[in-house]
Amino acid sequence: MDGAKLNGKPVTQETLEEKGYKRYHGEGIDIYYSKDICAHIGNCVRGNPEIFEVGRRPWIIADNGTAENAAYVVDTCPSGALKYIRKGE
Repeated sequence: MDGAKLNGKPVTQETLEEKGYKRYHGEGIDIYYSKDICAHIGNCVRGNPEIFEVGRRPWIIADNGTAENAAYVVDTCPSGALKYIRKGE
């Protein structure tokens, strides 16, 4: 799934927040999460436990990895609960 798109269109902060996604700020990437969509498959935690750690608050720390790796992991989310916006693009 393309974590930078929603319904085939590039995501925007406004669209994601309107749909209930919560933003987790990072230097090179912002990661968005919707608890209402999440199927708890765990690809994110297995993909990079430094960025995604369920027992921690906040559970997503975008700067605990590269923006490239964060985008890759978000793209493996089968439910679409995770999205991202890369900065400077």
